[in-house]
Amino acid sequence: MASSSEKFFLGRQPILDRNQEIVGYELLFRSADMDHAVFESYSHASSNVITHALSSFGMHEVLGGKFGFINVHLGLLLSEMLELLPIGQTVLELLEMIRLDDQVIDRCRELKEMGFLLALDDHEFDSHNDEIYNVVDIIKIDILLTGMEALPDVVNALRKYPVKLLAEKVETVEQFQVCFELGFDLFQGYFFARPVVLNRRKIDVSGLALLKLLQQLTMGATVETIEMTFKENPGLSYNLLRLVNSVAIGMREKIKTLRHAILMLGMNHLRRWTQLSLFAGHDSRAMNHPLLEMAAVRGRLMEIMLKQVSGRAASDEQAEAAFMVGILSLLDVLFETPMDEIIANLNLNDDVSSALLRRDGQLGKMLMLTEKLEVTDFDAVTVLLGECGVSLDQLLTAQLEAFNWRSSLVHQED
Repeated sequence: MASSSEKFFLGRQPILDRNQEIVGYELLFRSADMDHAVFESYSHASSNVITHALSSFGMHEVLGGKFGFINVHLGLLLSEMLELLPIGQTVLELLEMIRLDDQVIDRCRELKEMGFLLALDDHEFDSHNDEIYNVVDIIKIDILLTGMEALPDVVNALRKYPVKLLAEKVETVEQFQVCFELGFDLFQGYFFARPVVLNRRKIDVSGLALLKLLQQLTMGATVETIEMTFKENPGLSYNLLRLVNSVAIGMREKIKTLRHAILMLGMNHLRRWTQLSLFAGHDSRAMNHPLLEMAAVRGRLMEIMLKQVSGRAASDEQAEAAFMVGILSLLDVLFETPMDEIIANLNLNDDVSSALLRRDGQLGKMLMLTEKLEVTDFDAVTVLLGECGVSLDQLLTAQLEAFNWRSSLVHQED
């Protein structure tokens, strides 16, 4: 983990493609004892995020096979330290204060020949930058800074270059739609995790069945009770039998009965399948669905933090409740249904309900902590760490374990 002299926050912001699948993450870093407004922190953060990513935890653990976007300042761009990063998986973002002169362009060509991808961060179009536009792979445009009305001209000016355009700070579905129609290739921001104007549409039958099943599995219902839920929902039963009869389970004999399928699969595997199915649904994005990614990491992170705080005193039930809060906390966005209506369909205990509805209690505070961490509001995270009784080192440990666990799920489902 981080040394005692160098404590830091790690942020990981998803980057999506036009199918709204996660293709990479920008890794954001801040030293715990440094004011984020300090200008030199650009330099400090860039160097340290790389040295710590390599020495403390390993890039693969954090990225789970996706691309890693890392900010680089001039000193770092010219240094050999960059060559320690995983080539082919790293996108080097040139910070906007770097002068795009001949030295920089030559270095970019070198790095590109090595196999690195290159991006210009928060970039404003300038026709004098013709040469660098033919070298870099991605140009990131801050849509708030540029202004929505100016975007069409910027996009048209850059279309003649062999670059992908990434829209940054996309916070609403409407902004995403505009950028999508303008032809942006990549999108960064939390538009996918924001509720649309909730239209109180009813959760469909399969969604309700999955919520009911998740509730039963979490509270330790009997095989008979779980079997009955499947019997009441033919579509769910079909998916279960298909899962159990798949090559992944490796059964030589076809499973014919629901009871046999449930027993062969096991409760833990069934619980995981149910949680993933809530988000994957009939969506072709399945494992790369950004809401699934966020919910899975939230749940696991909360479960680990609860165990860290409670130590051996933490019961399985408490750990499950923490995980459940994290997983369920995005269902209002997923189903476009107010959280109180979703909770009305579940027999949740008071701790879980109040955490989800009002962010109350220990679980509510931990949920807020995970939410602030997602949007890299490190000042709020600092306050909430104290309220939750979690240290910075414990948080980093929990984050890495949650990222790694999430990646292992993907590999198991592949």
